[in-house]
Amino acid sequence: MPSDGWALLLAQLPASPSSPRVTLWRRARAAGAVGLQNGAWVLPGTREHREFFEGLAEYVREHGGTAYALEVTDRDDRAGGDIVARFRAERAKEFAEFEERGRALLAELEKETARDNFSFAELEENEQGLDRLAAWFTKISARDFFPDERLKEAEELLDRCRRALEAFTAGVYQAEGVAPDVPPSAG
Repeated sequence: MPSDGWALLLAQLPASPSSPRVTLWRRARAAGAVGLQNGAWVLPGTREHREFFEGLAEYVREHGGTAYALEVTDRDDRAGGDIVARFRAERAKEFAEFEERGRALLAELEKETARDNFSFAELEENEQGLDRLAAWFTKISARDFFPDERLKEAEELLDRCRRALEAFTAGVYQAEGVAPDVPPSAG
């Protein structure tokens, strides 16, 4: 459990229109918040998270709802453990999807290498795939408030993807007869 307790948002919005509820849900999820119950969101009790929930509470009120951003302490270790488990379960889902996409990128690079399909178009496509994967890793790890072995495994997978793309890039340069950018040696 975080030493600063928890930031808690209690929010209720009118049923219609649905767009403010969807916006609230997306913003809370993007920040890594976990839903405890309908309309109750929790984050570790940092200053940034409390300010974030205060902003969301204001958003809810501007859209005709009621909201309270609260600081809470946990007097029950079991409850804190349950909340941490929820955070880890949410990140586990994201890391599982990340792993699936990372393995797909590795498989794509292997397939194109086996086919000798070393083209700049293929390289660009795979560079974009790696960029998306790296950006997603940054988002997941930023909201991984209680990291476990999945973070390290994801880092290792991303590194394998980078190395595989570097090898594919070398193949493209060789196939296209282009020397890769090599810094001049100091000598």
